[in-house]
Amino acid sequence: MENKQGDSRRKFLDKGLKLGLITAIGGIGLTKLATSLSAQSQNASGDKMQLMTTDGKLIEVDSSEVIEVKHSNNNDEVYNVREGFPNRKFVMVVDLARCKNAQKCVKSCNSAHYITTHNAWLKVYDMKESAETASYWMPTLCQHCDHPACVKVCPVDATFKRRDGLVLIDNERCIGCRFCMAACPYSARVFNWSEPDQIVAMAAMGEEAMHHESTPDYAGFPSVKGTVDKCDFCPHMIKEEKLPHCVSTCPNGVYFFGDAYEDSVTNGEETFQLSKLLKDKAGYRLMESLGTEPSVYYLPPVDRMVDFEQGLDIYHELNPENKSH
Repeated sequence: MENKQGDSRRKFLDKGLKLGLITAIGGIGLTKLATSLSAQSQNASGDKMQLMTTDGKLIEVDSSEVIEVKHSNNNDEVYNVREGFPNRKFVMVVDLARCKNAQKCVKSCNSAHYITTHNAWLKVYDMKESAETASYWMPTLCQHCDHPACVKVCPVDATFKRRDGLVLIDNERCIGCRFCMAACPYSARVFNWSEPDQIVAMAAMGEEAMHHESTPDYAGFPSVKGTVDKCDFCPHMIKEEKLPHCVSTCPNGVYFFGDAYEDSVTNGEETFQLSKLLKDKAGYRLMESLGTEPSVYYLPPVDRMVDFEQGLDIYHELNPENKSH
């Protein structure tokens, strides 16, 4: 089905934009961007340099086709910061002691965003640190970093940071280069190889809504083929003063969502002071040493509310090849 998003992306590409080539240090620092691959360049210098394509092949291009990207010390500029909801800083806390892999969070997220299970933004993993330690369930999603590596490597400013803590993607600008996927240390992003289930989307939204010209600061519309997606913290729900879908549908109260400025998080039934909760429960963030400053905190799986085995049936249903338990 043709839609305004698809037409807009094609026009954007038809204007002469060439897919850039990138060299990165540790998948984080963008250093060079090939702005054209034309062998007919009038400014060819004769000096050749090697660049790596997105499929891992080394090619030679004229050095005149490559520009240096100047890095700014201004974080607003580096991370393409936008305002978002004024005077807010959204955070999430995930209590691993409560998770039993009920999958309600995954299903509600998939349904709300018209995505399929294999391309889910939220995934629950069977975790075990070693053979001697206990297994536990771990929900994973975009960490909405304050210093997001994904934003720094995007060659077309399709992904950006907001002051309210959200990291979002403008699907109308995204060219599907997947540099952001390579840069994300949390593997939180997915690529849309095909259109979403149009029948399901139209039934839920109505045909007229399918042609709605969405904005990158709003969500709740089907994905676009050839673009990257990820958890967005449900800004369309926040706008209506509601909790993200994963938070409100979890039967065990695993997810807490709130505002760091207010120092408060809630799962809809219980409300806690964020700073005290993290201190009392030894809260932590993933890969702190990277300096990404995530907005998602985890509480360790101690004093569990449910047994790990309670979630095995659905886990094996979703992962039939894995029968380790």
